[in-house]
Amino acid sequence: MPIYDYIYGTVDKSLDTLYEISLQRKEETPNVVHLMHLTTPESIYHLRVGFAYLASKPYSSAWYLWLLWPVTLWFMMLTRIYRRTFVVERNRFRQLRLQTWAIPNFREQYHLKWQKESINNMIEEAVLEAEEKGTSVLSLGLMNQGKELNRYGEVYVKKHPQLKVKLVDGSSLAVAVLLNSIPKGTTQVLLRGNLTKVAFAVAFSLCQKGIQVTVLREDEYEKLDKSLGTKSEGKLVISKSYSSCKVWLVGDDLTEEEQRKANKGTLFIPFSQFPLKNLRKDCFYHTTPAMQTPKALENVDSCENWLPRRVMSVWRIAGILHALEGWEEHECGYTISNIDKVWEACLKHGFQPLTVPTQSKS
Repeated sequence: MPIYDYIYGTVDKSLDTLYEISLQRKEETPNVVHLMHLTTPESIYHLRVGFAYLASKPYSSAWYLWLLWPVTLWFMMLTRIYRRTFVVERNRFRQLRLQTWAIPNFREQYHLKWQKESINNMIEEAVLEAEEKGTSVLSLGLMNQGKELNRYGEVYVKKHPQLKVKLVDGSSLAVAVLLNSIPKGTTQVLLRGNLTKVAFAVAFSLCQKGIQVTVLREDEYEKLDKSLGTKSEGKLVISKSYSSCKVWLVGDDLTEEEQRKANKGTLFIPFSQFPLKNLRKDCFYHTTPAMQTPKALENVDSCENWLPRRVMSVWRIAGILHALEGWEEHECGYTISNIDKVWEACLKHGFQPLTVPTQSKS
């Protein structure tokens, strides 16, 4: 505590010179930026800028954080004033300098139509700031790549066609991880939830592999059938039965009632950005699409949202891969890169699939 050195006259004067020199050092330019946002008002405490103890553990709601509600309320007011991104993490992976930036918005704000323009402006400002800094790749995390918000990032590429920084939404790697999470020998999969770009791509790949894709709602069937057409090869079917499949690919719209109708031993694999609420003790639950990071990734002393230590979301990994491989195209909008190529590159650089999940202990 330097204040005591000043009180008792033991301060080392040379430290002032060192401090002044450090301030003159040029700001480090990141090669890759991952753009995320806050999930809840309390999530700020789980970042590196919050409490180190909480940041080192997967995010979960804790009763004692309610004691900090005056601070939380003050922080919420501050986010309404300070409408800019801030750096929450710096990492290194081999020759790459990585940074994670956060937008001071919460998950619920992304559902408000009147907030759409403000959020889009902040994302665009972050993209242009990364461009100005000479960043190679910017990956869009969580709801920063929503279809209704910015068409998976395509809006910024259309508006700024000369962008040198490559925008990546990570959909290709998400599809690859989901396909490799399905147990071998599976012949039928239930697809349920909001149909995203990832869901359409997974359904197409499964049909091509000869795996039957079952949906429960007519509107979902019509959307998929229109998108896949003859490419479904007759593997897309509609059913009213919840008990016919033991492997469920699920999105944000899955209800608790539907989850309770699943057979004992069902494997739930989310394709959504946010995790599924684990209601069943007799079923198995995968995390949201993620992979184990290699040991070469430095300064990983905090968790990414609800994921365990040294486990990273595929949307964040995709940006790193894009820079490592030197890929020159954007991966945004409705574009899907070669899934096999992305998967092989991921394994080549040391990222590993997560182990088979255990039964829920909730």
